[in-house]
Amino acid sequence: MKKLFQYTASDIPSSIVVFLVALPLCLGIALGSGAPLFSGIIAGMAGGIIVGMISGSSLSVSGPAAGLTAIVATAIGKMPAYEAFLLSVVIAGAVQVIFGFLRAGVVGDYVPNSVIRGMLGGIGVILILKQLPNLMGYTQDFFGDQAFIQSDNQNTFSELTQSLNHLSPPALIIGILSVALLVLWDRPFLKYIKRFIPGPLAVVVIALALSESFKAYGPGFSLHPEQLVNLPVANDWASFTGFFVFPKWEYLNNTDVWITGITIALIASLETLLGIEAVDKLDPAKRKTPTNRELKAQGIGNMVSGLLGGLPVTSVIVRSSANVNAGAKSKLSTITHGLLILLSVLLIPGLLNKIPLSALAAILVVTGYKLVKPSLFTHFYRKGLDQFVPFVVTIVAILLSDLLTGILIGMAVAMFSLLRSNFKSSVMGVNDENKYLVRFRKDISFLNKPFLKEKLESVPQDAYVLIDMMRADFIDKDIIDVVNEFILHAHLKNIRVEVKKSRNKSLHHLVMNNPVMLKQ
Repeated sequence: MKKLFQYTASDIPSSIVVFLVALPLCLGIALGSGAPLFSGIIAGMAGGIIVGMISGSSLSVSGPAAGLTAIVATAIGKMPAYEAFLLSVVIAGAVQVIFGFLRAGVVGDYVPNSVIRGMLGGIGVILILKQLPNLMGYTQDFFGDQAFIQSDNQNTFSELTQSLNHLSPPALIIGILSVALLVLWDRPFLKYIKRFIPGPLAVVVIALALSESFKAYGPGFSLHPEQLVNLPVANDWASFTGFFVFPKWEYLNNTDVWITGITIALIASLETLLGIEAVDKLDPAKRKTPTNRELKAQGIGNMVSGLLGGLPVTSVIVRSSANVNAGAKSKLSTITHGLLILLSVLLIPGLLNKIPLSALAAILVVTGYKLVKPSLFTHFYRKGLDQFVPFVVTIVAILLSDLLTGILIGMAVAMFSLLRSNFKSSVMGVNDENKYLVRFRKDISFLNKPFLKEKLESVPQDAYVLIDMMRADFIDKDIIDVVNEFILHAHLKNIRVEVKKSRNKSLHHLVMNNPVMLKQ
């Protein structure tokens, strides 16, 4: 417990920043999912308090995820009642706990670094493009949407054009000033103030004051209600408890409930493992999160969220990035942000509903820029095309599709780059006049067969060929067949062949006919 409060001076201000960012995201994702608005708040509380307490991650923040919006909306639409969907969330949580005990957390370790960094870059680009309309006061799409094709039938780029045609001067003023203040807050001469007051918190306070002052100019220059946070208001404890909905267990025999629960468990687990991997790379202290414990924590968080009427939760990059950028150092920030969500609904919903969304959009735009700085592209370009191409493809794929699809595409490209690199370096062919050397290195698979056949077929008459297999760890039977065929027909072109082979067991299939010389 003492260790939890070790970095209170850093974690408490950071938790306020994460809370301010998480609040409209929770509401927006609930709206986009077709669920009650308060279900997003419940998920935010469960992700912050429950997952935060059990998780081994110091900086990850969990809550309702935009990546699950389409799945949740579809599931709610086909369920007999919302209470049946809540049962799916509970089942998903139980399945995730089982995943944790089965040690399925190792899956995240197989994602290449270029794809993980591409995922962060993709989220950064999406944050900038998606939040610019909110920064300008155009709020037709729900706050926190990450899909390329939006619920209002626009896409990420056309939404920008629409926002230019519907500029809101007061929102734009607040948004631009907020961005400028955040940039200024990172300057060295403000480092002492920054220790006690994070830039995003200062932005929200100043933006709220500006919004209230704009009302003095009359209705024409004040922000519209849809340009402000829209938190459900509970007038008393009875109305607050009325926001909670509970699953109905009689729907346990419904097949759709189980299919939805398992689907959510699989996707939420994968998003969590990828999110945790990404957050660990952002962590200045380079701490490593125990992934199996994280799956158990997420599972318990989802069970609690579903039992109280909330949406499914995952580890989410946007809030986690805001947490890192705000200077958090331990999980106290995550837990406190969940408590703040709870207290805000009870105590100050009216005050929070005066916060301009353009100020929160500015915070996310700056957060997005920090995730996709131009220097990141330069860094990966210098590492080589086998790293740069998967990195860029992942960013573009996430932008044009969704998080999981983009990652799968990025991994496919990374795998192709790996195979291509191995293909090019596994078989080497050189010659000096009429003497040829074909050397096998590493693992030689059937993918190397076309290159090997081309090399051997290009050997002219009366040549000498040395096939060196000494350095190969594995040689595919298809490759052995190609070598055998060359050996058997070499005498037709008066080619003398010498083979240096290792003790690899697969090489016992090599033919041993004259005039071939076999050496070990």
